[in-house]
Amino acid sequence: MKKNIIYCSDSCPFCQKAYQLLEERGIPFKKYHVRSQSDWDEVKEKTSRETVPQVFINGFHIGGFDDLLAADQSGKLDEILNQL
Repeated sequence: MKKNIIYCSDSCPFCQKAYQLLEERGIPFKKYHVRSQSDWDEVKEKTSRETVPQVFINGFHIGGFDDLLAADQSGKLDEILNQL
């Protein structure tokens, strides 16, 4: 299985919501805390976005919390999780 990661900041309320959704679904993930300018540069390079959270499931970039929630509600998250 490819990695599930979240670029995040623990002070971000949307990051907290993303953690909660993934934990409730039983989806394991690793946090990558964005603290320095080089961390932000990495987020922007990988996602073309400058906000957190940025969620990757099975190596696929989902987006931020709103994108994660929409993917969960539409069933797209399950499709991504079931990909090998």
